[in-house]
Amino acid sequence: MNKSISLSQIAKELNIDFNGDDTFISGINTLKDASSSQISFCDNPKYLNDLKTTKAKAVLLKEELVENLPKDCIALVSNQPYLLLAYATKLFAPNVLEEYGKEPVIGENCNIMPNVSIGKNTIIGNNCIFMSGVFIGDNVSIGDSTIIYPNVTIYRNCKIGSNCILHANTVIGSDGFGFAHTKDGQHIKIYQNGNVEIGNDVEIGSNCSVDRAVFGTTKILDGVKMDNLIQIGHNCEIGEYTIITSQVGVAGSSKLGRNTVMGAQSGVAGHLEIAPYTTIAARGGVTKSIKEGGKIWAGFPLSEHKTWLKLQAKISNLLK
Repeated sequence: MNKSISLSQIAKELNIDFNGDDTFISGINTLKDASSSQISFCDNPKYLNDLKTTKAKAVLLKEELVENLPKDCIALVSNQPYLLLAYATKLFAPNVLEEYGKEPVIGENCNIMPNVSIGKNTIIGNNCIFMSGVFIGDNVSIGDSTIIYPNVTIYRNCKIGSNCILHANTVIGSDGFGFAHTKDGQHIKIYQNGNVEIGNDVEIGSNCSVDRAVFGTTKILDGVKMDNLIQIGHNCEIGEYTIITSQVGVAGSSKLGRNTVMGAQSGVAGHLEIAPYTTIAARGGVTKSIKEGGKIWAGFPLSEHKTWLKLQAKISNLLK
């Protein structure tokens, strides 16, 4: 259930003052995506352009950034806006379990084995197979002909498409790893209030984790194939028909273009973009955005595969 909290109550909980009319706030979002009923935050001058054009009703920010706010946006001033964001996310966190709601709707010709738990307000399509130990949370939707193997967990509010296969022990929608830090070193949880959406014809191997978004959505688009033991961080977007092999990690808010291929044990740092039809060889480490598609990259630091092979040959010759 969506929460609505008055701005005055939010300010009171965060122990800050504000000037402006009181109003009800429906949630928190990024500067770029916030609506006129939401609040946002800005803790870095590199987001000034987004700050100047945000539609958010109010923004948590430092005093020196206030002059960049749009005319009708209310300033929530603090010298630690990111920390206050963490406290604010708790105010909008949904219940772990719904107290009220409709019984799940299950389509025709489904085969649901014993010891499967399905939450309230959840909708299951036709011809699905759920094996023993599957947990499906509240407000989940799953399309037709999807197969879910034993002990898969799908957290609340997530969406799974049709013709998907989720292998054993995989977790969809667990919390992303996000904390703000106090001056004395405490780690304050940033509640992950978004969700995960998985498209059609997606196959995810065993023991994978796809984290829910802080706000908004972590997206696995149509046709993606993922091997075992893979971590997808919060707010990532994995483009259509991407292939990700075993032990790959993609850090939060990174976007992989369609038909990206990632070799075993390769990784992508946070807030990066990889162009379509890019291949990252095994153990390649991506620390900068890749803007030109259709190339093969390898190594760490990352370089084009041909260059990396030549470098390895020269290093080998030095040892002779």
